[in-house]
Amino acid sequence: MSYLENAQELQQMIGQGQMMEALDKFYHDDVTVTEVANGEVRHGKEAQRKAIEGWQGMVKEIHGGGCDSICSDEENGVTTAETWVDVTFREGGRMKMSEVAVRKWQDDQIIDEKFYYNMPS
Repeated sequence: MSYLENAQELQQMIGQGQMMEALDKFYHDDVTVTEVANGEVRHGKEAQRKAIEGWQGMVKEIHGGGCDSICSDEENGVTTAETWVDVTFREGGRMKMSEVAVRKWQDDQIIDEKFYYNMPS
């Protein structure tokens, strides 16, 4: 599969609520994930799993979401995805969040991922 096809399948799985299955399939055990907005860096698939579990624990309801665009640099093994999600949090408040994910692939797994988004004010 191409990196673009992998990225499309990853986003499809996430959109279907299969975040953990996508993590297991597409993330390298030694992945580094950086949330650029707050400077948080996670090392390893298990650290990312805990971050996803934490996110899921904060969410009361998802009202919608999607992927506006995906692009791929096949030669350098890099994909980007522009996504959004409309959520209500358990502690109150509904928000539409947008982000861009830049993923560096090694073979068919993500070895480095950076998330770019604006922090809520």
